[in-house]
Amino acid sequence: MPVKTLRALRSAAPGLSGRTAELLQRADAELVAAQFSSEPWEQFTHAHLAALRAGAAVLAERQPLSARRGPRTVWELLDRVAPEMNRWSAYFAAGAGLRAAVDAGRFDAVSAERAEQVLCHAEDFLDLVRAELEGAAELEAARAG
Repeated sequence: MPVKTLRALRSAAPGLSGRTAELLQRADAELVAAQFSSEPWEQFTHAHLAALRAGAAVLAERQPLSARRGPRTVWELLDRVAPEMNRWSAYFAAGAGLRAAVDAGRFDAVSAERAEQVLCHAEDFLDLVRAELEGAAELEAARAG
């Protein structure tokens, strides 16, 4: 069984919008919940939600709310707004069907291995998003200061 390292809740860097900071904190909270989950389906759900919140943070920072047209998934919008993250958006979009199955009560649809894999990927994705957004905010602050 893999050893889990607990992720501490972190505060966002100065310069990020309040909405972006909130989404990053919610993503961190979902990862902590995933780490403490004893059931694979629950771990998978929290990890997938963490990735969803991280993707939404990118959108909140890079795409004005008024520019969004029609219903789209976070992953579709992320492909347009942050094409450098398309590998991640494709990975998590592919898991949406499994999450829908779990949401419909098919708890046996998620294996322990799959849940652990999604958790690891969600952690990596959140780290990438945080580095990208906080780096951009620091650069913007340096230009302004």
